[in-house]
Amino acid sequence: MAISFDQALGVFEPALKLRSQRAEVLANNLANADTPGFKARDFDFSGALAEASKSQPFAMAKTANAHMNAFGADASAHSLAYRTPHQPSIDGNTVEDQVEHAEFMKNALEFQTSFMMLNKKFKGLSKALTGQ
Repeated sequence: MAISFDQALGVFEPALKLRSQRAEVLANNLANADTPGFKARDFDFSGALAEASKSQPFAMAKTANAHMNAFGADASAHSLAYRTPHQPSIDGNTVEDQVEHAEFMKNALEFQTSFMMLNKKFKGLSKALTGQ
């Protein structure tokens, strides 16, 4: 009987990859906080994860035609969207340090959670293979 790692590891493996990619995008925003005219970018993690796992468990449903789409709902899995700033700077830079730091730390915590869950999955597979 063959082991399907896609089913055994669940959503945590693609989530880990996407969290890593999002960390790069957020770090790029922070690195360019003082660059005139730089536009902060981000991508819709839920949409990207749903595309990566080929399911839509995180999709937002519209209950009326007048409702607006959720952020990034129409975007493809890795398409970067520009972040709308609360207060853009005079030089056209839209990076807000506090927002970017908060998003980066939140992403780091969620990365750590995904990593711990993936580690538990591997430990469970190891125990199953050794018969413990």
